[in-house]
Amino acid sequence: MEGDFTLVIKDYCIRATAANGAIRIFVASTQGLVERARQIHELSPVSSAALGRLLSAASIMGLMMGNDDDLLTASIKGSGPLGGLLACADGQGRVRGYAHNPACNLPLRADGKLDVSGAIGAGRLTIIRDMGLKEPYVGNIELISGEIAEDIAYYYAKSEQTPSVVALGVLVDKDYSIRRAGGYFIQLLPGADDSVIDRLEARLAATPPVTAMLDGGLSPEDILKRLASDFDYKITAEHPIGFLCNCSRERVEDALVLVDKNELEDMIKKDKQAEISCHFCNTNYHFNESQLRGLAPSAQGR
Repeated sequence: MEGDFTLVIKDYCIRATAANGAIRIFVASTQGLVERARQIHELSPVSSAALGRLLSAASIMGLMMGNDDDLLTASIKGSGPLGGLLACADGQGRVRGYAHNPACNLPLRADGKLDVSGAIGAGRLTIIRDMGLKEPYVGNIELISGEIAEDIAYYYAKSEQTPSVVALGVLVDKDYSIRRAGGYFIQLLPGADDSVIDRLEARLAATPPVTAMLDGGLSPEDILKRLASDFDYKITAEHPIGFLCNCSRERVEDALVLVDKNELEDMIKKDKQAEISCHFCNTNYHFNESQLRGLAPSAQGR
């Protein structure tokens, strides 16, 4: 399943600056990658909404790190029936992820919307940023809403002292396919004065929900204009983004040789085969007895 599909819908993210560099903005359309995740994992509507929001956020956050080889992991562990979510992204906006309970199903909320917060429950959000340094940066917070966007904004304020506005949305169609998905990040940088903040707050108060804008046919550029029309703004980059798993048979072989040699030999003796499934893309890798015996000499514990 790795790279075996043609993306009909253009997923991309634009980045911009506004108010003489006091604000930076990222706006993304992610319908294709969220639909791909739904197909791979056979997600229920509420699982699609939850995982789709986190995948959308992770794709943007990966781009925010700066270098192509930087890696970001966003993990949510909750007490609700969904169990948790995991999304991994790189500095090129390529993302993969899964839900612990993809079949999770809950009644709609009283307002008719999918109950993402109820599916996640109470829990924690952990962000790991690996920028090739000696140790990765790890930050975590307790979830404040379980709606994901608010939790990520709180994470930036609490762990990175960066005031942020985060909006994420996934619109699930009647046939459970993904009709629209996307989001935006707005961050205030050092130098943003009170007048900039006041104007931004007023603009945000007049801005419709992100799914409403996407479903109305607005592109990321159109949404940026809605968000930043009170400021001089400039688009500085456009990045393609998408769902891509980097698993391979070679990587699975590398993992198998890390198994204790006695355990691997016991596997050969009892099962005479091994079936390894990638959590991210559900690709299955089969190893027969002969192949396992070929790996045994390289296993740990020699």
